[in-house]
Amino acid sequence: MAHTRPPAVAGTFYPADPVELERAVAGYLADAASRALAGEAAGAGSRTDPGPAKALIAPHAGYVYSGPVAGSAYAALTGDADSVERVVLLGPAHRVSLRGLAVPTASAFGTPLGDVPVDLDAVEALRALPQVHEDDAAHAAEHSLEVHLPFLQLLLGAFRLVPLVVGDATADQVAEVLEHVWGGPETRVVVSSDLSHYHDYATARRLDAATARAIEELDPEGLDRESACGRAPIRGLLVAARRQGLRARSLDLRSSGDTAGPRGEVVGYGAFALA
Repeated sequence: MAHTRPPAVAGTFYPADPVELERAVAGYLADAASRALAGEAAGAGSRTDPGPAKALIAPHAGYVYSGPVAGSAYAALTGDADSVERVVLLGPAHRVSLRGLAVPTASAFGTPLGDVPVDLDAVEALRALPQVHEDDAAHAAEHSLEVHLPFLQLLLGAFRLVPLVVGDATADQVAEVLEHVWGGPETRVVVSSDLSHYHDYATARRLDAATARAIEELDPEGLDRESACGRAPIRGLLVAARRQGLRARSLDLRSSGDTAGPRGEVVGYGAFALA
């Protein structure tokens, strides 16, 4: 029976009130656009813009912490939003132990801004892969996918979602999944990940700069447990991106010490576009 996966972190990670939520997301996007125009994106790389983004990497903490950096990622879609019909969204498992990748049985994902329909045909096709499993428990309380949906809803309006929670999976396993749903310009990929965790500010800057270099070089082996909580989906994206001839660039690189919080112990956040 069709059902909607309800929001699990509305009111904690982001505003539960739809008016407040829309205002917050619009503010992050507007601020990111202003920073990009001014050439002030903190820590952003200097590589030439490779064109419309096929894939993004963006953070998934509470909006007060990572919302500004997520805005930098999603601002890269603003000029191309009309062509997007489907988003493949991958994030790491925080709540359950998981082997491979998990798809839900839900037919939609809910947020305070409304319901996002799941691409049921794509999910059904992915279930034929041995590393993909149906697991509602992996999705029920997981925030790594949910926090991205309001950004996508505000930017894209109507779109279909392919939601994947990633557990213990190799880069090749994730890349194989991505290649099955890669599609054309109607499909975009978003990988949800924060970067370094709970280091002092200076150490986090050093670690996150190394992670950004590995992503820009499409080097999955350059990422380890210190690099990112979403290293498994990032590694898979980098393998797929190399096969597809994409290039990556950094859009923003900050931490909770820059956005909201003390600098004694921070979490790193990065925004990246691949085109």
